[in-house]
Order: sequence, then structure tokens, then C-alpha cells
Amino acid sequence: MQFTHEREFTYNRSYRGPIRAVIFDWAGTTMDFGCMAPAVVFCKVFEEKGVAISMEEARIPMGAHKKVHIGLITEIPSVRRRWVDIHGTEPTSKDVDEMFERFVPLQEACLSEYSTLIPGTNEVIAECRKRGYKIGSTSGYLPGMLAINQADAEKQGYIPDATFGAGDVPRGRPYGHMVLRNILELDVSPVQSVVKVDDTLTGIEEGLNAGGWGVGLAISGNEVGVQLDEWNAMPEDVKQAHRDRIYPTMYQRGAHYVIDSIADMIPVLDDIEARLKRGEKP
Repeated sequence: MQFTHEREFTYNRSYRGPIRAVIFDWAGTTMDFGCMAPAVVFCKVFEEKGVAISMEEARIPMGAHKKVHIGLITEIPSVRRRWVDIHGTEPTSKDVDEMFERFVPLQEACLSEYSTLIPGTNEVIAECRKRGYKIGSTSGYLPGMLAINQADAEKQGYIPDATFGAGDVPRGRPYGHMVLRNILELDVSPVQSVVKVDDTLTGIEEGLNAGGWGVGLAISGNEVGVQLDEWNAMPEDVKQAHRDRIYPTMYQRGAHYVIDSIADMIPVLDDIEARLKRGEKP
């Protein structure tokens, strides 16, 4: 008997190879524990306009192109109300342009103060290279800012194979353009073999929108927003309260995995490898 129902079955293509590239964010992921450098400067440029903003408000749009980020801060209702109280009018695109012009030199001037690699970075990168993974990187920073980060990282032994920032692509996060540029530069395929690691919600989305795996870092970056010594000094119950708040938020945004910091990456990479071998997709 011959089956004549071929059209009832469809072909399912399944990648079962290894991870080929891991793409890391910069501030809050591989360096600058707490993602301090940009938040400090966002507060400064608003202060110069006579409108005080909190670090929490400064951090809300973190991960976006920095000019877009400033514009998004002006749209936060609490900030907008204070702006109107001070200036008598709502903030305009001209105000955003002026703050961005001030932001760039201020950011470049202070980046090196916050450029220490996050504990575990070099060890994880070394293990990735041992496994044959290529190392990419993305950032909401502009080219001049990224050049400073790269120089500071190189002095500490971290040199990614590719780096693209928000100024290198048509659209920054949450679009996947920076990840896709890394994929082209690194010459890796398919996208299912690529892992994106980020401490911001929009950075997690960036990896997902490019078609890869997304790993969220809950503690080392923007979501807690404190430097390493301050984090280490916190009581365990306070640390756990941060985890209880941030982990679900990152999973809800689509992260496949959420961990505290880059130091916890190796078991995640092992699990992704196992899932790929079973034919699973991001």
C-alpha cells in the first residue's frame, strides 16, 4: 500500500549545531557595575536645564540611543510636570537637541571613571573563546564613547571581535540592527546560534528581535543601579528582594534566561548548547 497524503506533512528544518557567537552589552554587562556612567550624566544635563531628575527616572529608558533616551526622559509624566513648573512650557525637540549636545562631551569625560570590568568578565570570555565562540558587542553609546570603553577594556584584557553602537545602525534598541551587524561582521550563521547578553530590558529585546537567544543580567546593571561595593554590602534579604523584583520583569520581556551577572554565564551557555542539540529554537 502506498501513502498518497504527502501534502499532510510539512518539512521542519532544525539547527542542531553549537553556539557560534555570544554578543555582550557594555555598561552594566561587561564593565561599569551598576551602569553608573550614563545615569550620572543624564541627571547632570537635566540639572543644567534647571530640572532635577532622580537616578531612577534617568534609568527608565536605559539601553536606547542616548538622544532618544533624553527625549524619553522628557516624556516621563513626573519629569514633564517639573519641567512645565520650571519653564512654563513643555520640553521641545530643541531642548532635547541642546541636552544631547551637552551629554556627549560630559559622557566622554567621565566614562573612564566607571570602566572597571565586572567580576567574571575575562574568565567567561576566555571560556567562550576556548569553546570556539566568537565575541560580539553592542551599546547604546555613540562611536566616540565606545572608543573610550574599548580602549579601557583592552587595558584590562577584554577585546571583543566586533563592536557596534547605536550610531552605527539605522535604528538602535529594541531593534535588532546592532546584533545583526555583529552577525555579519563575525560571519556566523544561523541566528539561532547567537546569544545576546544584556542588563537592560530593551537590550534583551534587541537580541530577541534579531532572532537569537536572550540572557538578562538582573543585578550587575541598570535594574539595581548600584556600584559593586554597595551591592556587596547589602543584607542578603535586600539582595533577594531585588532579584524577586527584577527576574520576573526580565522573563516577562522575553528573556530565555535571567542571572545575576556575567559571572553566572557558563551554565546558561551549557543549557543553550543542550537545547540546540535537541533541535530547540530561541
